[in-house]
Amino acid sequence: MSRRALALVLVIGSLACAPRAATPDVVPAVIAPARASSRPLPQAVLLPPSFLRAVERGTRTLTGQPGAQYWQPYSRYRLTAKLLVEEKRVEGTAHVMYLNRSPDSLAAVHLELTQNLHAPGAPRQESSEVTGGMELRRVTAGTRELRAAPTGASRYQVVGTRLDLFLPRMLAAGDSVALTFDYAFRIPQAGASGRMGWDMTDLFFLAYWYPHVAVRDDVVGWQTDAFLGTAEFYHGFASYDVTLDVPEGWIVAGTGALQNPADVLSEPVLARLRLAESSDTIVHVVTPADFGLRSTRQRAGGNGRLQWRFRADSVRDVAYSITRASNWDAVRAAVGDREGDGRTDYTRVSAIYRESAPRWEHGARYGQHAITRLSEYLAFPYPWPHMTGVEAQQIISGGMEYPMMTLIGNYSASTDTGLYAVIAHEFAHMWVPMIASTDERRYGWMDEGFTTFSENQVKRVFYPGFDTDAPDRENYTAFARAGNEGEMMRWSDFHYTSAAYGIASYAKPASVMAALRGVLGEETFLRGYRDFLRAWAYKHPYPWDFFHAMEQAAGRDLDWFWHSWYFETWTMDHAVGRVTQDASGARIEVEDRGLAPMPARLTVTRADGSVVMLEVPVERWLEGATRITVTVPPGAVIERVEIDAEYDFPDVNRDNNSWRRS
Repeated sequence: MSRRALALVLVIGSLACAPRAATPDVVPAVIAPARASSRPLPQAVLLPPSFLRAVERGTRTLTGQPGAQYWQPYSRYRLTAKLLVEEKRVEGTAHVMYLNRSPDSLAAVHLELTQNLHAPGAPRQESSEVTGGMELRRVTAGTRELRAAPTGASRYQVVGTRLDLFLPRMLAAGDSVALTFDYAFRIPQAGASGRMGWDMTDLFFLAYWYPHVAVRDDVVGWQTDAFLGTAEFYHGFASYDVTLDVPEGWIVAGTGALQNPADVLSEPVLARLRLAESSDTIVHVVTPADFGLRSTRQRAGGNGRLQWRFRADSVRDVAYSITRASNWDAVRAAVGDREGDGRTDYTRVSAIYRESAPRWEHGARYGQHAITRLSEYLAFPYPWPHMTGVEAQQIISGGMEYPMMTLIGNYSASTDTGLYAVIAHEFAHMWVPMIASTDERRYGWMDEGFTTFSENQVKRVFYPGFDTDAPDRENYTAFARAGNEGEMMRWSDFHYTSAAYGIASYAKPASVMAALRGVLGEETFLRGYRDFLRAWAYKHPYPWDFFHAMEQAAGRDLDWFWHSWYFETWTMDHAVGRVTQDASGARIEVEDRGLAPMPARLTVTRADGSVVMLEVPVERWLEGATRITVTVPPGAVIERVEIDAEYDFPDVNRDNNSWRRS
């Protein structure tokens, strides 16, 4: 998610920076012995007991792959809901089949009621409109109706955003239970801290709108951390059959494939939509001339309402836009070879926006580029039938992701660069956490950091010649210099400030990913990262799975890297000290003034234009040294020495990274 609340620490789309040079070949430096100091050194990363137990049980491994005994439950949802526009209210029924694909018997099933962030007295970290939360009218498990009660079986209780169901009988391993919920809620204007709601009188965005089964995984069991408005979501995979009852004249778009397009779209709109699915140029599917145009079925009469039906498989959630005054542009995007048959596959990319958002005229083109380049960079073709961006300025100023959907502000006060950046960011979330389903409630850096890094890589293609990693690197280092950051591994809701949460979730992890690429090299880094995403597709990776996957690709222990950057707030500060040269050669003092050890790469330029590339390996700093003397063979006089000329690493003080002969 990208939100204006993080604007002070997230400069999205700023490209006023130097081009990033290609990483040169470097050779080990000739280094004089150095005396060890008392600097703190990185320690081995200790695996938490819960993760170790998963390894022992065979559900996880120490190689970054799921174990042979890996398991995860699955759910099947059949959702029906009616939108009451004037009342700004939803009335619905959720039928949920919960499949206990675990080795354990269960006495209870836990769900999340995100709308209860808006209940009176609900715990929250951000101010929120009080709408009453979710009203549960009827709850059943199997054939038994459950009552609201504090104790006993065959009951349920609501605690904040958590709904606990205590079953009439134990749910055996491999068994399933049918759950039914009749419910209703009033739609907040900017609900779930600006992630759903209504905008003016012409747009609704339904998200977190039904009782959602909580994740039960092989590491922590039931994940029932409350939704407090800041830290985001952790969802399991499920299939969905959704029917939305809305007034005529409104158009619905959302997660899944529309099952009855001829029943709900006018003939001209449907024809243009079909055209867009095979077009490489933008098709204007809905324009102002189509607003309120009825479908064939509507012209035949009825009660003034239509039912829109959608189906989706193996997705974490479902969300829908419902609008009566939005343009709809669409185009196809190449995603690579999904089927392995040697042919290029495509998905439809849509932009749904109002006349008040003129920058969105480019939205479908931006999305087309992002989906194609993300599929290529991550070597994982976008898997679903469409990807849709929806503009809703009065609900959100930044952006929020859902399977196949994003909710984004109008960006009228920003730039086209800013709009491309947020579309690329939210679309990149389709890989993490929508495919590799991470626990955002605890480890926000996994989904936001990975996504910000991926966003920066596709921006590099869209805006060639710019170092698109630089804005995040500069945001992070400025914040670190001020001494305001917290550890990345701190649980998302427990950062000291909202700014610290933003840096630890977005800018720093993106910068650290770029630094890891610098340490490992592009080829090894990409192999490890892509293997990790493929291994954990439609599963639940934890941070240690990522660490292990990258070490497996690198063929080396990287605990020094993980400990320094993820578990501490140590910073990197390499400096060029004294440089002396005579007929026997030159001696360059390299200082490590920070606490985060990293390789020091020197670009040494002589007066005759020749360049010598040297590297001080990280192992020298890990021995405790803070100052090392590098010897350069005789030759033309040295004019300049620079550390990390390629800007691979997040050095907090680049003023001391270079020396020039006076």
